[in-house]
Amino acid sequence: MIQFNLLPDIKIQYLRARRQKHMVLLTSCVVIIASVAVLVILIGVVFGLQKKNISDLNTDIKDRSGELQSTPDLTKILTVQNQLKSLPGLHDAKPVATKLFEYVTSTTPAAASIARINVDFAQSKITVSGAADNLTTVNTFADTLKFTTYQVPKDPSKDRNAFSSVVLTSFGRDSKGASYTLTFNFDKTIFSGIEEVKLTVPKKITTRSEIEQPSALFQQSETGQ
Repeated sequence: MIQFNLLPDIKIQYLRARRQKHMVLLTSCVVIIASVAVLVILIGVVFGLQKKNISDLNTDIKDRSGELQSTPDLTKILTVQNQLKSLPGLHDAKPVATKLFEYVTSTTPAAASIARINVDFAQSKITVSGAADNLTTVNTFADTLKFTTYQVPKDPSKDRNAFSSVVLTSFGRDSKGASYTLTFNFDKTIFSGIEEVKLTVPKKITTRSEIEQPSALFQQSETGQ
C-alpha cells in the first residue's frame, strides 16, 4: 500500500512549532504554580510558625525571668559570683612579698645592716633604714640599687632598671659607724606572681648574698625605744 503525504512542508513546520509552543506554555504554567506554592509555604512559615516560635520564646523568657526575680537574695548571689570570677585575676595581680628578702639580700653591701624596711606596694616605694661601717658603704648601697637590673624570660636580652629614684633621705655618723635611711621606687614587675624575674646586681659590688649568711643582714631591735 502506498501512502502519500498530502501536507506541504510549511504546514508540517507550523504544526510542530505549535506543539512546542503548547509544551513551553504548559511547562511555564507548572513552574509558576510550583513557585506560587513554595511562596505560599514560605509565607506560612514566616507568618505562622516563626510567629508562634517567637511567642513561645517570649513566654519562656517571661517565665524564667519570673523564676529569677522570685529567687531570694538574687542580687547577693550574683554579686558573690562576680567576685568569685574576679579572684583569679586579683590573685595574679597581687605582689609576691616573699621576694623582698631575696632582693634585699642581693643588693645590701656586706658592711651594712638593716633595722627597718617599709614597703608600699600601692606607691611602688621602699624605705630602708639601718647602719653601716661608714658613709662610703651607704653610698655603695645606693649605687647598687641604682644600677641593679632585671630580665624576664619573654625578653631576656633586655635589661630593665629594678629600682629608681634612689634617695639618701637621712644619714648620720659617729665613732661606731654610720646610720642611713634610703628611699627608692621599684618596678612592679619584680614582685609579679606571673613573671619569672632574674635580678642582676652589679658585679663590682660585694653584697651579703655573695660572702656571708643572709641572716646576719638584719639588726636586732633594741628594747625600750
